[in-house]
Amino acid sequence: MGLVVFIAGLLVGSFLNVCIYRIPREESIVFPGSHCPSCNTNLKAVELIPVFSWLWLGGKCRTCQSRINGRYPFVEFLTSIILLLVYMEVGIGFRFLLLSIISLLLLVITFIDLDHQIIPDGLTLLIAATGLVNLLYGYVGGDGISILNAATGLLLGGGFFLLIAVASKGGMGGGDIKLMAALGIWFGWQGILLVMFLAFIIGGIYAVGLLVLRGKGRKDMVPFGPFIALGGFLSALYGQDILLWYLTRFL
Repeated sequence: MGLVVFIAGLLVGSFLNVCIYRIPREESIVFPGSHCPSCNTNLKAVELIPVFSWLWLGGKCRTCQSRINGRYPFVEFLTSIILLLVYMEVGIGFRFLLLSIISLLLLVITFIDLDHQIIPDGLTLLIAATGLVNLLYGYVGGDGISILNAATGLLLGGGFFLLIAVASKGGMGGGDIKLMAALGIWFGWQGILLVMFLAFIIGGIYAVGLLVLRGKGRKDMVPFGPFIALGGFLSALYGQDILLWYLTRFL
């Protein structure tokens, strides 16, 4: 089953590449079909095989020989890894579907924010909507968070980042605020605190690394969405393990 999940991940990753490219440009993710962005030539089936086609073509368009960004196969491979991790954690079932959806939405948000410094509202709304489904699923199963907890998580996540945005005079974007609020529905107030903690830790490590290696200054723009996304992904899959590790090591 793991191999099936991996192959499915490659195919889904190919579609996510379309989403990453087209959503911020407000283009349809269905029509027209996949084509070279340089010469607009429609791609044939043999040119659409995830990872393999990029390797076979040498990372270039078959028609115009324009360079094809290596990030395309990277996203396809990364999608497979993400789905495998979800599968290894929860197996196949409705929980797998929910965790896969939020994980892949966070992946798309990450690359869009890296490219355009925006987090599309539609993607944030999808995270909030699946959070409500997750809330209902947990309620029916008797092992989820309460509605009050989810509402508190929404207010805490969005409210705290709103305060940061006000205090820093725009240092935190509106997309980050809304994303944290949506994740609050998923995780509740305890879980959203972990998401914040991980996001700031990972973001801080990245910022220090850039400062040391590239000499970036305090005023250089670094989108925070990818750090929120990674914090959300880690919390969704390994939140309990992370908290247990922290409590046993430091408390």
